[in-house]
Amino acid sequence: MTELSATAERLFSGQIGAEYDMLDVICPAAAAMSDRVGEFVAALPPGPLNVAELGCGTGVTTRALLRRSGALITALDNEPAMLSQASDRLADFIDEGRVRLVEADALAGLAALPSGETSVVASAYTIHNFLEPYRLRVLAEIFRVLKPGGIFVNGDRYALDETARHTRLTQDEARHYFKTFAALNRYDLLEQWIIHLFSDESADHIMRLGPSLDAMRALGFDPVEVLFRDGVNALVSARKPAA
Repeated sequence: MTELSATAERLFSGQIGAEYDMLDVICPAAAAMSDRVGEFVAALPPGPLNVAELGCGTGVTTRALLRRSGALITALDNEPAMLSQASDRLADFIDEGRVRLVEADALAGLAALPSGETSVVASAYTIHNFLEPYRLRVLAEIFRVLKPGGIFVNGDRYALDETARHTRLTQDEARHYFKTFAALNRYDLLEQWIIHLFSDESADHIMRLGPSLDAMRALGFDPVEVLFRDGVNALVSARKPAA
């Protein structure tokens, strides 16, 4: 294990990763956010795009990104089971040379990319899973690999800065998990997703919106914008200033 990947976690190994598409059932906003990320990239000015995707998972967001004509995507993930599903889902695009799947954690994968040559770094529901020190290193690497004028777009779980309201939303989310998995008689997956929710909410992981935007600005991104917000789900873009 390299120094860069030493603090990367594998939160989707085992059953939760093997049945990750269950996320669409318990959180329909996730699929909608993948579409929003894809729509944002598709609306960028015409021309070829060199895209790095962090945490491609099973390839849902990758497919959304491929709606953009001329997009060539390097898709990173550190979970073999999820990459196997992505390989099946994206087989035609891989054969065409439009997608390259790379088994690597976000930091190690970004570190392997040259400075200033990536048009877009995109992600959906990945960055919030990182421990905060690791997350900050990832953001710094994103800034490094982007071309001047390049864009980072992230559709993700951004905790509310108002802690009381955020707690209520998290409680509602947990109730929804219980109702949904009980109806499916999938208490095994209920256990895994509740454990994962506890991880999301832990002090070392939680990604609050305000501090996250401030961290990107401190790295030099400008502008940093919230393009969509619904509860904890937000679409954020950050541009590396043109030279």
